[in-house]
Amino acid sequence: MTQKAVLMVVTSADKIDDTLRTGLWLSEFAEPYTEFVAQGYRVTVASIKGGSAPIDPRSLDNETEKRWPDAIAVLKDTVPITQVRAEDFDAIFLPGGHGTMFDLPTNPELQSLIRQFAETGKVIAAVCHGPAGLVGVTLTNGEPLVKGKRVTSFTNDEERAVQLDDKVPFLLEDRLRELGAAFIGQPLWSDHVVQDGNLITGQNPQSGISTAKAVIKALS
Repeated sequence: MTQKAVLMVVTSADKIDDTLRTGLWLSEFAEPYTEFVAQGYRVTVASIKGGSAPIDPRSLDNETEKRWPDAIAVLKDTVPITQVRAEDFDAIFLPGGHGTMFDLPTNPELQSLIRQFAETGKVIAAVCHGPAGLVGVTLTNGEPLVKGKRVTSFTNDEERAVQLDDKVPFLLEDRLRELGAAFIGQPLWSDHVVQDGNLITGQNPQSGISTAKAVIKALS
């Protein structure tokens, strides 16, 4: 059996404004990363700029650092997004964290990669704010990637609950709906995954492992 290869793409944005630090939400990367490695997948971790990827300090504590040392280590030396090719992977996975809202939606290399994954029938997955990486993707037919697709993400209610709804550049749920997606949300902090063909999305940090397991099932 050929070894499966998964590309995980994380944010390089480390602040919301001059007073609020952000980055990747650690569990949304570390839990899926651990699941994929346990499956024997070849996992490549890329970021928008490459190098050390910022971790949202709110997602870090002594316990998480002890729990996921391997995942934290790999985040210190990520591959620049410009150096990866869609043809080398079976799936792409976008973890969240508020940093994703600032650099994933507008990155042309990421948009091109995801379009290639979509148009070759490969698995595309994202969790929490990770679907921000999907909103700028237009297929070669001119349609938004998410148009007509059932998806989920960090909801408007969850954004208000963490009191960052007035800090992000847009509300992710609203943007997905505006692009024609059929948005399916659940109550605050529900473990919730939506799959539409090869497109798999999870709602929040509580959904990281379930989203990864859906990817594993899709690849099997």
